[in-house]
Amino acid sequence: MHWIYIVECSDGMYYTGYTRNVEKRIKEHNESKKGAKYTRCRRPVVLRYAESFESRQAACRREYEIKQLSRVKKEELIKKKA
Repeated sequence: MHWIYIVECSDGMYYTGYTRNVEKRIKEHNESKKGAKYTRCRRPVVLRYAESFESRQAACRREYEIKQLSRVKKEELIKKKA
């Protein structure tokens, strides 16, 4: 399974990423150097949204779409999934 996810950083900013294991990736963002450079200085991060896909290609396409969204549209997406 392939996942895209949105985390909210401690400063209120959103970060969107791709992973094969959401739980492990969130832990990396919060506890290790394997987390994205963007999130390392914005810890802790909290998972706000996740979506699964059968293929990496589909997940990466969706990740790109989400990264193009405005903050307001990302918040709408998060609220719909809640």
